[in-house]
Amino acid sequence: QVQLVESGGGLVQAGGSLRLSCAASGRTFGSSTMGWFRQAPGKQREFVAVITWSDSTYYTDSVKGRFTISRDNAKNTVDLRMNSLKPEDTAVYYCAAACSGTVKSWTCDYWGQGTQLTVSS
Repeated sequence: QVQLVESGGGLVQAGGSLRLSCAASGRTFGSSTMGWFRQAPGKQREFVAVITWSDSTYYTDSVKGRFTISRDNAKNTVDLRMNSLKPEDTAVYYCAAACSGTVKSWTCDYWGQGTQLTVSS
């Protein structure tokens, strides 16, 4: 059974930094695209960042230059390093794996339960 477990969410002040981590189990994802998505209150879930099997990365425009996605295939993990956080980054962040798509439109087969990030102003 595939599981994706996120960690690292919490409360941070605007301008601060935080790192989210996602640990996958049940299968290895070294040859697939993994990513992060988020859902703010009252909004649809949206794409944040993905990293492909070849380490190509794609970001939604609002986080470019502030967020960095990385992966460790040996540990079967994917991280999201977030800097210069803004109140509008407040959302539940979801890890996803076995994603397919292009640039900013992705669909994924596996999802974590999500971790809450709250950025205070």
